[in-house]
Amino acid sequence: MSDDRSRIFAAIREALQPLQSAGKASPYPDYEVGQLTSLPRLGAEESWQAFARNLAAVNGHAYEKIEECAAFLQEHGVTEGYCDPELIDRLREGLGSAFTLHPEFDRASLERYSFGITKASGIIVESGTIILKDRGTSNRLGALAPWVHVAVLTEEAPIFSTMSEALAELGDDPNVIWVTGPSKTADVEGILIEGVHGPGQQLCLHLS
Repeated sequence: MSDDRSRIFAAIREALQPLQSAGKASPYPDYEVGQLTSLPRLGAEESWQAFARNLAAVNGHAYEKIEECAAFLQEHGVTEGYCDPELIDRLREGLGSAFTLHPEFDRASLERYSFGITKASGIIVESGTIILKDRGTSNRLGALAPWVHVAVLTEEAPIFSTMSEALAELGDDPNVIWVTGPSKTADVEGILIEGVHGPGQQLCLHLS
């Protein structure tokens, strides 16, 4: 098995060598942006309101007040979880004493974390999508393993109107995840099931 693995990765490295030698990746293909933008989904509201509407359409939840987010978590009985260390001081007062926030994510104690709070690297208004990047996410497992994930959109995080805008700013981060509502999958009968491969509840908290 280890020999097969070595051969596979060696072939990948060999295939990528021309790109690494050139010092840059291949350019993105050209396409007509206007043909791929859903104008009705953008609507006439402010960007955040349109994003919140589109996130709600895929069973997500958007909040602008920490207290509202805290009420949702308490209503669902989730009061102990992981929190990005850079966000703890800012959120603690609004969440209140009922919550226990852990600044570290222990892989050996997954059941301890009923929620995870991490930073969003941006949002996409058109689709109600939250962007998570490795470089901006304090702990990727902390964002994906708990049943409830709260993505915190801080003041410096970009708000993209369309998916085309977000693609143009994809950057060179090694891992980028576009989260559009709770994790979803479907069985062979076409029945939609949420929370199988990731969080079953997806929240976005806008701090401004």
